Amino acid sequence: MTKIKCPKCQGSLESVVYANIEVERCTDCKGIWFDSQEAQKLKKIKGSETIDIGDAKIGSKFNQIADVNCPKCQTRMTKMVDNNQPHIWYEKCSVCCGIWFDAGEFKDYKQEGIQDIFKTIFGRERR
Repeated sequence: MTKIKCPKCQGSLESVVYANIEVERCTDCKGIWFDSQEAQKLKKIKGSETIDIGDAKIGSKFNQIADVNCPKCQTRMTKMVDNNQPHIWYEKCSVCCGIWFDAGEFKDYKQEGIQDIFKTIFGRERR
């Protein structure tokens, strides 16, 4: 199998396993690739946010990259917004349904709560 590269910085992706779910994390920018449904499964598992070891400030810079290809099938990915946390933008592949979270985004995605209401109300507009 060919090693897949980070869709943002072209760094190497390493396997990370939590609760028998394997994801790929960039060794450079620390973004995370989730195959179909892995992010949703891990969101429900206590402690899984520990796989997101990246700096959210760095992740925010990489979030500005608009045109991103899927690391698995090279299809142009679509920028998505989380309905419950509209300050979180991620990329999704329409072919294999994989998801890319930049550093810090999965941890934020997992911590959905009252603070997200304030982020939505007072946060700056995302484009």
